Amino acid sequence: MATIKKYIDKDGKPRYQFQVYLGLDPQTGKKKTTRRRGFKTKSEATLALSRITLELKTKGSLPVENNILFKEVYQEWYIEYVNTVRESTWARTAGMFKNHILPLFGNKRLRTITINQCQQAVNRWYKEATRNYKRWYNYLVNIFEYGLKHGYIDNNPAKMVTLPKKPDTWGDKPENFWNKQQLQLFFKCIDRKSEPEKYCLFRILAFAGLRRGECLALTWQDLDIEHNTLRVNKTLTQGKNGRQIIQAPKTKKGRRTIILDSTTVSILKSWHKQQLEYFLFLGLNTLNKNQLIFANSKNKFKSLNTPAKWLHKIIADNDLDPKITIHGFRHSHASALFAAGATIKEVQTRLGHEDVATTLNIYTHVTKHQNQEAVDKLTHYLNF
Repeated sequence: MATIKKYIDKDGKPRYQFQVYLGLDPQTGKKKTTRRRGFKTKSEATLALSRITLELKTKGSLPVENNILFKEVYQEWYIEYVNTVRESTWARTAGMFKNHILPLFGNKRLRTITINQCQQAVNRWYKEATRNYKRWYNYLVNIFEYGLKHGYIDNNPAKMVTLPKKPDTWGDKPENFWNKQQLQLFFKCIDRKSEPEKYCLFRILAFAGLRRGECLALTWQDLDIEHNTLRVNKTLTQGKNGRQIIQAPKTKKGRRTIILDSTTVSILKSWHKQQLEYFLFLGLNTLNKNQLIFANSKNKFKSLNTPAKWLHKIIADNDLDPKITIHGFRHSHASALFAAGATIKEVQTRLGHEDVATTLNIYTHVTKHQNQEAVDKLTHYLNF
Protein backbone atom coordinates (compact mmCIF):
# COMPACT_ATOMS: atom_id res chain seq x y z
CA MET A 1 0.00 0.00 0.00
CA ALA A 2 1.35 3.42 -0.96
CA THR A 3 2.28 5.78 1.85
CA ILE A 4 1.58 9.51 1.80
CA LYS A 5 4.60 11.51 2.93
CA LYS A 6 5.11 15.12 3.89
CA TYR A 7 7.97 17.21 2.48
CA ILE A 8 9.04 20.87 2.17
CA ASP A 9 9.10 22.44 -1.30
CA LYS A 10 11.66 24.95 -2.63
CA ASP A 11 9.64 27.85 -1.19
CA GLY A 12 9.71 26.32 2.29
CA LYS A 13 6.04 25.31 2.25
CA PRO A 14 4.76 21.91 3.42
CA ARG A 15 3.53 19.61 0.67
CA TYR A 16 2.45 15.96 0.34
CA GLN A 17 3.49 13.20 -2.03
CA PHE A 18 3.13 9.47 -2.67
CA GLN A 19 4.56 6.75 -4.90
CA VAL A 20 2.49 3.93 -6.41
CA TYR A 21 3.72 0.52 -7.61
CA LEU A 22 2.39 -0.19 -11.14
CA GLY A 23 3.68 -3.72 -11.58
CA LEU A 24 6.38 -5.06 -13.90
CA ASP A 25 7.25 -3.54 -17.27
CA PRO A 26 6.37 -6.30 -19.81
CA GLN A 27 9.29 -5.31 -22.05
CA THR A 28 12.09 -4.95 -19.49
CA GLY A 29 10.78 -6.97 -16.54
CA LYS A 30 11.66 -4.08 -14.22
CA LYS A 31 9.39 -2.63 -11.56
CA LYS A 32 7.28 0.35 -12.63
CA THR A 33 6.25 3.13 -10.27
CA THR A 34 4.70 6.56 -10.56
CA ARG A 35 5.08 9.46 -8.15
CA ARG A 36 2.67 12.31 -7.52
CA ARG A 37 3.65 15.36 -5.49
CA GLY A 38 2.72 18.99 -4.84
CA PHE A 39 -0.49 18.40 -2.87
CA LYS A 40 -1.24 21.20 -0.40
CA THR A 41 -3.06 18.98 2.08
CA LYS A 42 -2.97 15.33 3.07
CA SER A 43 -6.66 15.07 2.11
CA GLU A 44 -5.88 16.12 -1.50
CA ALA A 45 -3.11 13.54 -1.69
CA THR A 46 -5.37 10.83 -0.23
CA LEU A 47 -8.12 11.57 -2.79
CA ALA A 48 -5.65 11.45 -5.70
CA LEU A 49 -4.19 8.19 -4.44
CA SER A 50 -7.67 6.65 -4.21
CA ARG A 51 -8.43 7.62 -7.82
CA ILE A 52 -5.18 6.12 -9.11
CA THR A 53 -5.74 2.93 -7.10
CA LEU A 54 -9.25 2.60 -8.59
CA GLU A 55 -7.90 3.25 -12.10
CA LEU A 56 -5.35 0.47 -11.68
CA LYS A 57 -7.95 -2.00 -10.41
CA THR A 58 -10.50 -1.31 -13.18
CA LYS A 59 -8.25 -0.72 -16.20
CA GLY A 60 -5.02 -2.37 -15.16
CA SER A 61 -2.96 0.72 -16.07
CA LEU A 62 -2.91 4.51 -15.90
CA PRO A 63 -3.69 6.73 -18.89
CA VAL A 64 -0.69 7.61 -21.06
CA GLU A 65 0.81 11.07 -20.30
CA ASN A 66 -2.52 12.91 -20.33
CA ASN A 67 -1.06 16.27 -19.39
CA ILE A 68 0.93 16.54 -22.59
CA LEU A 69 0.76 19.94 -24.32
CA PHE A 70 -0.56 20.45 -27.84
CA LYS A 71 2.82 21.78 -28.98
CA GLU A 72 4.57 18.65 -27.67
CA VAL A 73 2.22 16.41 -29.64
CA TYR A 74 2.80 18.61 -32.70
CA GLN A 75 6.55 18.19 -32.32
CA GLU A 76 6.19 14.39 -32.19
CA TRP A 77 3.88 14.42 -35.23
CA TYR A 78 6.17 16.76 -37.18
CA ILE A 79 9.20 14.46 -36.80
CA GLU A 80 7.24 11.74 -38.60
CA TYR A 81 5.66 14.16 -41.08
CA VAL A 82 8.95 15.46 -42.53
CA ASN A 83 9.76 11.95 -43.73
CA THR A 84 6.61 11.78 -45.85
CA VAL A 85 6.75 15.03 -47.86
CA ARG A 86 9.22 17.24 -49.74
CA GLU A 87 11.25 19.96 -48.00
CA SER A 88 9.21 22.76 -49.55
CA THR A 89 6.06 21.19 -48.12
CA TRP A 90 7.27 20.55 -44.58
CA ALA A 91 8.87 23.98 -44.41
CA ARG A 92 5.58 25.61 -45.48
CA THR A 93 3.65 23.47 -42.98
CA ALA A 94 5.93 24.55 -40.12
CA GLY A 95 5.15 28.16 -40.99
CA MET A 96 1.41 27.50 -40.87
CA PHE A 97 1.69 26.00 -37.39
CA LYS A 98 3.95 28.78 -36.15
CA ASN A 99 1.75 31.59 -37.45
CA HIS A 100 -1.78 30.26 -37.12
CA ILE A 101 -2.17 27.10 -35.03
CA LEU A 102 0.37 27.06 -32.19
CA PRO A 103 -0.46 30.63 -31.01
CA LEU A 104 -4.00 29.39 -30.25
CA PHE A 105 -3.35 25.85 -28.97
CA GLY A 106 0.38 25.39 -28.34
CA ASN A 107 0.42 25.84 -24.54
CA LYS A 108 -2.86 24.06 -23.87
CA ARG A 109 -2.98 20.50 -22.57
CA LEU A 110 -4.26 18.39 -25.44
CA ARG A 111 -6.95 16.64 -23.38
CA THR A 112 -8.45 19.95 -22.21
CA ILE A 113 -9.06 21.48 -25.64
CA THR A 114 -12.78 21.69 -26.32
CA ILE A 115 -14.96 21.56 -29.42
CA ASN A 116 -15.89 25.19 -28.82
CA GLN A 117 -12.24 26.28 -28.79
CA CYS A 118 -11.67 24.45 -32.07
CA GLN A 119 -14.79 26.07 -33.54
CA GLN A 120 -13.66 29.54 -32.46
CA ALA A 121 -10.27 28.94 -34.07
CA VAL A 122 -11.84 27.83 -37.36
CA ASN A 123 -14.19 30.84 -37.37
CA ARG A 124 -11.22 33.12 -36.82
CA TRP A 125 -9.17 31.48 -39.59
CA TYR A 126 -12.11 31.74 -41.97
CA LYS A 127 -12.20 35.51 -41.46
CA GLU A 128 -8.42 35.78 -41.91
CA ALA A 129 -8.13 33.59 -45.00
CA THR A 130 -11.30 32.30 -46.64
CA ARG A 131 -9.29 30.24 -49.13
CA ASN A 132 -6.62 28.72 -46.85
CA TYR A 133 -8.44 28.15 -43.57
CA LYS A 134 -9.38 24.56 -44.46
CA ARG A 135 -5.73 23.63 -44.75
CA TRP A 136 -5.04 24.90 -41.23
CA TYR A 137 -8.13 23.10 -39.98
CA ASN A 138 -7.02 19.80 -41.56
CA TYR A 139 -3.63 20.07 -39.84
CA LEU A 140 -5.42 20.68 -36.53
CA VAL A 141 -7.42 17.49 -37.11
CA ASN A 142 -4.17 15.62 -37.85
CA ILE A 143 -2.62 16.57 -34.51
CA PHE A 144 -5.65 15.34 -32.56
CA GLU A 145 -5.68 12.14 -34.63
CA TYR A 146 -2.02 11.61 -33.72
CA GLY A 147 -2.87 12.17 -30.04
CA LEU A 148 -5.76 9.72 -30.34
CA LYS A 149 -3.52 7.09 -31.93
CA HIS A 150 -0.95 7.41 -29.15
CA GLY A 151 -3.45 7.34 -26.30
CA TYR A 152 -3.11 10.97 -25.21
CA ILE A 153 -6.85 11.63 -25.73
CA ASP A 154 -10.05 9.62 -26.19
CA ASN A 155 -11.70 11.68 -28.96
CA ASN A 156 -10.99 14.27 -31.63
CA PRO A 157 -12.80 17.55 -30.84
CA ALA A 158 -11.73 19.12 -34.15
CA LYS A 159 -13.85 16.62 -36.07
CA MET A 160 -16.98 17.99 -34.37
CA VAL A 161 -16.45 21.47 -35.81
CA THR A 162 -18.91 22.99 -38.28
CA LEU A 163 -16.91 24.36 -41.20
CA PRO A 164 -17.96 27.80 -42.46
CA LYS A 165 -19.29 27.82 -46.00
CA LYS A 166 -18.24 30.50 -48.41
CA PRO A 167 -21.36 32.34 -49.60
CA ASP A 168 -22.17 32.39 -53.29
CA THR A 169 -21.13 35.64 -54.92
CA TRP A 170 -22.72 37.38 -57.84
CA GLY A 171 -20.76 37.78 -61.01
CA ASP A 172 -18.10 35.67 -62.65
CA LYS A 173 -14.64 35.25 -61.18
CA PRO A 174 -12.08 37.24 -63.19
CA GLU A 175 -10.34 34.92 -65.64
CA ASN A 176 -6.63 34.57 -65.02
CA PHE A 177 -5.54 34.28 -68.67
CA TRP A 178 -5.05 36.31 -71.84
CA ASN A 179 -6.28 35.48 -75.30
CA LYS A 180 -4.19 35.70 -78.46
CA GLN A 181 -4.67 39.44 -78.98
CA GLN A 182 -3.96 40.27 -75.32
CA LEU A 183 -0.75 38.22 -75.38
CA GLN A 184 0.39 39.98 -78.56
CA LEU A 185 -0.22 43.35 -76.92
CA PHE A 186 1.75 42.30 -73.83
CA PHE A 187 4.84 41.29 -75.80
CA LYS A 188 4.75 44.61 -77.69
CA CYS A 189 5.22 46.28 -74.29
CA ILE A 190 8.66 44.67 -73.83
CA ASP A 191 11.67 45.98 -75.75
CA ARG A 192 13.32 42.79 -76.94
CA LYS A 193 16.66 44.54 -77.63
CA SER A 194 17.05 46.31 -74.30
CA GLU A 195 15.36 43.63 -72.16
CA PRO A 196 16.21 40.32 -73.87
CA GLU A 197 16.11 38.19 -70.71
CA LYS A 198 12.71 39.50 -69.68
CA TYR A 199 11.32 38.93 -73.17
CA CYS A 200 12.76 35.41 -73.26
CA LEU A 201 11.39 34.45 -69.85
CA PHE A 202 7.83 35.52 -70.66
CA ARG A 203 8.10 33.81 -74.06
CA ILE A 204 8.89 30.52 -72.28
CA LEU A 205 5.99 30.99 -69.87
CA ALA A 206 3.53 31.77 -72.66
CA PHE A 207 4.69 29.33 -75.34
CA ALA A 208 5.81 26.37 -73.20
CA GLY A 209 3.33 26.64 -70.32
CA LEU A 210 5.94 26.16 -67.60
CA ARG A 211 5.33 26.90 -63.97
CA ARG A 212 7.33 29.76 -62.44
CA GLY A 213 9.64 27.43 -60.47
CA GLU A 214 10.21 25.18 -63.48
CA CYS A 215 11.20 28.16 -65.61
CA LEU A 216 13.65 29.59 -63.08
CA ALA A 217 15.31 26.19 -62.62
CA LEU A 218 16.10 25.72 -66.33
CA THR A 219 19.71 25.27 -67.44
CA TRP A 220 21.11 25.42 -70.97
CA GLN A 221 21.62 21.68 -70.75
CA ASP A 222 17.83 21.32 -70.74
CA LEU A 223 17.57 22.92 -74.18
CA ASP A 224 18.06 20.65 -77.21
CA ILE A 225 18.54 22.97 -80.18
CA GLU A 226 18.87 20.11 -82.63
CA HIS A 227 15.42 18.73 -81.83
CA ASN A 228 13.77 21.99 -80.66
CA THR A 229 12.88 20.55 -77.24
CA LEU A 230 13.03 21.69 -73.64
CA ARG A 231 13.42 19.19 -70.80
CA VAL A 232 11.55 19.90 -67.56
CA ASN A 233 12.92 17.79 -64.70
CA LYS A 234 13.28 20.14 -61.72
CA THR A 235 11.73 23.17 -60.06
CA LEU A 236 12.96 26.07 -57.93
CA THR A 237 11.08 26.44 -54.66
CA GLN A 238 11.49 27.54 -51.03
CA GLY A 239 12.79 25.22 -48.34
CA LYS A 240 13.56 25.69 -44.65
CA ASN A 241 13.85 29.32 -43.51
CA GLY A 242 12.93 30.56 -46.98
CA ARG A 243 16.08 29.11 -48.54
CA GLN A 244 15.71 28.61 -52.30
CA ILE A 245 16.22 24.98 -53.29
CA ILE A 246 15.89 22.75 -56.34
CA GLN A 247 13.46 19.84 -56.15
CA ALA A 248 12.22 17.22 -58.57
CA PRO A 249 8.72 17.74 -59.98
CA LYS A 250 5.95 16.69 -57.64
CA THR A 251 4.74 13.86 -59.91
CA LYS A 252 6.21 11.59 -62.60
CA LYS A 253 4.12 13.31 -65.29
CA GLY A 254 5.75 16.59 -64.21
CA ARG A 255 9.00 15.33 -65.73
CA ARG A 256 8.45 15.98 -69.41
CA THR A 257 10.07 17.07 -72.64
CA ILE A 258 8.32 19.93 -74.43
CA ILE A 259 8.54 20.62 -78.15
CA LEU A 260 9.25 24.29 -78.82
CA ASP A 261 8.38 26.40 -81.82
CA SER A 262 11.30 27.64 -83.93
CA THR A 263 10.78 31.28 -82.94
CA THR A 264 11.04 30.49 -79.23
CA VAL A 265 14.22 28.48 -79.87
CA SER A 266 15.65 31.40 -81.85
CA ILE A 267 14.85 33.78 -78.96
CA LEU A 268 16.57 31.41 -76.52
CA LYS A 269 19.68 31.15 -78.71
CA SER A 270 19.87 34.93 -78.98
CA TRP A 271 19.53 35.33 -75.21
CA HIS A 272 22.21 32.69 -74.62
CA LYS A 273 24.70 34.71 -76.64
CA GLN A 274 23.80 37.95 -74.85
CA GLN A 275 24.00 36.24 -71.46
CA LEU A 276 27.54 35.01 -72.21
CA GLU A 277 28.60 38.54 -73.14
CA TYR A 278 26.92 40.06 -70.07
CA PHE A 279 28.53 37.73 -67.54
CA LEU A 280 31.89 37.91 -69.31
CA PHE A 281 31.73 41.67 -68.81
CA LEU A 282 31.14 40.98 -65.11
CA GLY A 283 34.13 38.63 -65.06
CA LEU A 284 32.11 35.41 -64.87
CA ASN A 285 32.55 32.45 -67.20
CA THR A 286 29.17 30.86 -67.96
CA LEU A 287 30.34 28.36 -70.59
CA ASN A 288 29.03 25.26 -68.84
CA LYS A 289 26.00 23.04 -69.35
CA ASN A 290 24.69 23.63 -65.85
CA GLN A 291 24.50 27.37 -66.39
CA LEU A 292 21.07 28.75 -65.48
CA ILE A 293 19.08 30.19 -68.38
CA PHE A 294 17.72 32.86 -66.03
CA ALA A 295 20.14 33.97 -63.30
CA ASN A 296 20.64 37.04 -61.13
CA SER A 297 23.63 39.40 -61.42
CA LYS A 298 25.68 37.10 -59.17
CA ASN A 299 24.85 34.14 -61.42
CA LYS A 300 22.68 32.58 -58.72
CA PHE A 301 19.00 31.71 -58.72
CA LYS A 302 16.68 34.60 -59.33
CA SER A 303 14.17 35.37 -56.60
CA LEU A 304 10.89 33.55 -57.09
CA ASN A 305 9.21 36.96 -56.88
CA THR A 306 11.18 38.51 -59.75
CA PRO A 307 8.88 37.42 -62.64
CA ALA A 308 5.82 38.77 -60.79
CA LYS A 309 7.54 42.11 -60.16
CA TRP A 310 8.39 42.38 -63.85
CA LEU A 311 4.84 41.49 -64.84
CA HIS A 312 3.14 43.90 -62.44
CA LYS A 313 5.29 46.80 -63.68
CA ILE A 314 4.58 46.05 -67.35
CA ILE A 315 0.83 45.82 -66.66
CA ALA A 316 0.83 49.05 -64.64
CA ASP A 317 3.02 51.03 -67.06
CA ASN A 318 0.90 50.04 -70.06
CA ASP A 319 -2.52 49.93 -68.38
CA LEU A 320 -3.11 46.35 -69.53
CA ASP A 321 -6.45 44.71 -68.81
CA PRO A 322 -7.36 42.24 -67.48
CA LYS A 323 -4.60 41.86 -64.93
CA ILE A 324 -3.22 38.33 -64.64
CA THR A 325 -0.67 36.58 -62.43
CA ILE A 326 2.48 34.73 -63.47
CA HIS A 327 0.50 31.50 -63.28
CA GLY A 328 -1.92 33.16 -65.68
CA PHE A 329 0.59 32.56 -68.48
CA ARG A 330 0.19 28.83 -67.89
CA HIS A 331 -3.58 29.29 -68.09
CA SER A 332 -3.12 31.34 -71.25
CA HIS A 333 -0.99 28.59 -72.76
CA ALA A 334 -3.67 25.98 -72.04
CA SER A 335 -6.43 28.20 -73.40
CA ALA A 336 -4.44 28.81 -76.59
CA LEU A 337 -3.87 25.08 -77.01
CA PHE A 338 -7.60 24.39 -76.71
CA ALA A 339 -8.38 27.22 -79.11
CA ALA A 340 -5.89 25.75 -81.59
CA GLY A 341 -7.71 22.41 -81.46
CA ALA A 342 -5.50 20.42 -79.08
CA THR A 343 -7.14 17.52 -77.25
CA ILE A 344 -7.49 17.29 -73.46
CA LYS A 345 -4.88 14.53 -73.43
CA GLU A 346 -2.41 16.61 -75.44
CA VAL A 347 -2.82 19.57 -73.08
CA GLN A 348 -2.46 17.29 -70.05
CA THR A 349 0.82 15.87 -71.36
CA ARG A 350 2.29 19.24 -72.28
CA LEU A 351 1.44 20.78 -68.92
CA GLY A 352 2.62 17.76 -66.95
CA HIS A 353 -0.64 17.08 -65.09
CA GLU A 354 -0.84 13.71 -63.37
CA ASP A 355 -4.33 13.00 -64.71
CA VAL A 356 -6.87 14.40 -67.16
CA ALA A 357 -9.20 15.41 -64.31
CA THR A 358 -6.70 18.04 -63.15
CA THR A 359 -6.61 19.55 -66.63
CA LEU A 360 -10.39 19.62 -66.85
CA ASN A 361 -10.88 21.08 -63.36
CA ILE A 362 -8.38 23.89 -63.80
CA TYR A 363 -8.89 24.79 -67.44
CA THR A 364 -12.66 24.64 -67.89
CA HIS A 365 -12.64 28.13 -69.37
CA VAL A 366 -12.64 28.52 -73.13
CA THR A 367 -12.55 31.57 -75.35
CA LYS A 368 -15.71 33.27 -76.61
CA HIS A 369 -14.63 32.26 -80.10
CA GLN A 370 -14.70 28.60 -79.06
CA ASN A 371 -18.19 28.97 -77.59
CA GLN A 372 -19.40 30.48 -80.84
CA GLU A 373 -17.75 27.67 -82.80
CA ALA A 374 -19.61 25.11 -80.68
CA VAL A 375 -22.94 26.82 -81.41
CA ASP A 376 -22.15 27.00 -85.15
CA LYS A 377 -21.32 23.27 -85.22
CA LEU A 378 -24.55 22.43 -83.36
CA THR A 379 -26.66 24.56 -85.71
CA HIS A 380 -25.03 23.04 -88.77
CA TYR A 381 -25.59 19.52 -87.45
CA LEU A 382 -29.24 19.93 -86.48
CA ASN A 383 -30.00 22.01 -89.59
CA PHE A 384 -33.62 22.95 -88.80
